[in-house]
Formats: sequence, structure tokens, C-alpha cells
Amino acid sequence: MQEEKEFIQELLNPKTQNQAFEKLLKEYQKPLYNHIRNIVLNHDDADDVLQNTFVKVFQYLNRFKGESKLFSWMYRIATNEALTFLNQKAKKHGMSSETLQNKAIDNLKADVYFDGDEIQTKLQKAIVLLPEKQRLVFKMKYFEELKYEEISEILGTSVGALKASYHHAIKKIEAFVTTN
Repeated sequence: MQEEKEFIQELLNPKTQNQAFEKLLKEYQKPLYNHIRNIVLNHDDADDVLQNTFVKVFQYLNRFKGESKLFSWMYRIATNEALTFLNQKAKKHGMSSETLQNKAIDNLKADVYFDGDEIQTKLQKAIVLLPEKQRLVFKMKYFEELKYEEISEILGTSVGALKASYHHAIKKIEAFVTTN
């Protein structure tokens, strides 16, 4: 933890800021991109949201109180940015967030960054039907292999509630995949 506090001081110090931010980008760019991509599905959208996320991290770092890990705090920002992005995009196109996600899934096969098959596409369609919280928990646990404790810090939800959400998500996905 002491190491992280020192790193945050480097990020806040104008003399070491640029080098520290490069280190931050190098370490967190890929996992944050994957997290965002799991939420927004589209590569270009994920890049935009990732950029917004790092702008917010840089902008609000001086407000980071160290009550959670830096990783969790950045994931929370990325999650909020991705969800806000989806809601704004859906609103702009006059559709629900679920409809927007379904359209994104239909476009996945044409996306050069998606290498999934029919089963992956079916899984994505099942995930879209989940309530937002279950969808987030499932993606973070299944795709990103985060521990419940990490997800708890990111989403501000108890581990017990997360386990229940994941269990319900699995049941709904199994039902969808076996009947469609």
C-alpha cells in the first residue's frame, strides 16, 4: 500500500507527473480497455471511453483519498464512463440501452477485433438480457476473472450480493443458451 501512495504522489507532483502517468497508462491501459470493451462491445467506442476514463483519472486524481486501491477507483470511473456512454448513445439514437446492445452484438461479426464464434455471439445476446448489475458482475467475473473482493470495491456492493447476482446471471444465461 505504501508503494501505491508513493506512486500517487508521483502522479500529483508536476516534476514526476508525466513519467508516472506513462507508467499508469502502460500498466492499466489494456485491462481498462478490456473492461470497457466488455461493456460497450464496439472497439471504437471502447477507445473513446478509455480516453475519457484516463482524462477523468488525471483530472480527479487529486481527489483520490486512497479509501480503495487505485485499480478499483479507476475501474469504477471506467465502468461509470462506459455506462454513461451507452445511455447517451442509446438516447441519441432514440432507443433503449438493451436495443443498442443488441445492435452492437449483431455488428460484432463484422468487427475485426472480435474473434468469437456462434456460441460467443449467443452468449453476448444472453448477457444483454440481464439486468445491468448482473451483466456487470458476470462480465467482470467471467471475462475479466476479477475476484469478488475486487468487484465489491469497484461496484460498492457486498461480496454476498455479488455472488447472488453472478449465480442468477449464470442461471439466466444457461436458460437462454439452451432454449435459443
